[in-house]
Amino acid sequence: MDIYEEIVKLRQEGRRGAVATIVNVRGSIPSFETAKMLIRDDGSIAGTIGGGCVEAEVWQAAREVMENEKPRSLSFNLNEDPKYDTGLVCGGTLDIFIEPILPPALLYIFGAGHVSFNLYKVARNAGFDVVVVDDRQAYANRERFPEAKEVIAEDFDKVMAKLTPSESAYIVIVTRGHRDDMRVLRWAVQTQARYVGMIGSKRKTITIFRELVKEGLAPELFERVHAPVGLDIGAITPEEIAVAITAELIAVRRKSERDLPHMSWFKSHQPAAAVPDDESAEDHKQKS
Repeated sequence: MDIYEEIVKLRQEGRRGAVATIVNVRGSIPSFETAKMLIRDDGSIAGTIGGGCVEAEVWQAAREVMENEKPRSLSFNLNEDPKYDTGLVCGGTLDIFIEPILPPALLYIFGAGHVSFNLYKVARNAGFDVVVVDDRQAYANRERFPEAKEVIAEDFDKVMAKLTPSESAYIVIVTRGHRDDMRVLRWAVQTQARYVGMIGSKRKTITIFRELVKEGLAPELFERVHAPVGLDIGAITPEEIAVAITAELIAVRRKSERDLPHMSWFKSHQPAAAVPDDESAEDHKQKS
């Protein structure tokens, strides 16, 4: 089985995995330097790095690498640890490097206006595959988005009924109006998408949150929503806003652990504690 072909297949299916490679050998081991083993997200494997307890520990570490999306290294001294004396080893030491195999980051942009156009360009340069959705063919077309993975010009509700974003997908809502933003958000928070962001002021964000909760959506669904979308870098123009949004996408993709200047109302408030109806968004902001 060709491990490289299996990696390509795994990524094409939108799945995760990890590759373990023997990168250093000292002494005798039951395998060879550069030997590889692919561990898929369902626990199945392809290839081998020698079997035995070493392989079992690497398999477990690979699961953690998939979850954390960060590589790690392991070292094994087969001479000193009796648990490796299974008849499969010959003595010696080895170092193994485990790296995550991740599906392409797929970004769905709902809306094809000025912000969308610039976000498509910046996000593509940052390594995202982009799907653009708008109900206006004059905006959602190949001439405007020539290198997008897909451009869909159709009613939003019809498109959303066909899409099933995976847990590695990103959704950014930048349609031309409040009503369309709300119906896309209603759908987006109920998907498995890793990231959901919506453009607009905090006042608009709170208003839409209230309306959707009144419809019966659980407040907890909005805890992962970035609205207003993007990092707070003082962006004003569509070009600058696209940079702010992409920066936030990258931070989520790379699981940044540092504090970032999010604009999102949901980052500083518990959605369950909705703003009282008699309190304006600006008043609430000043009090918080």
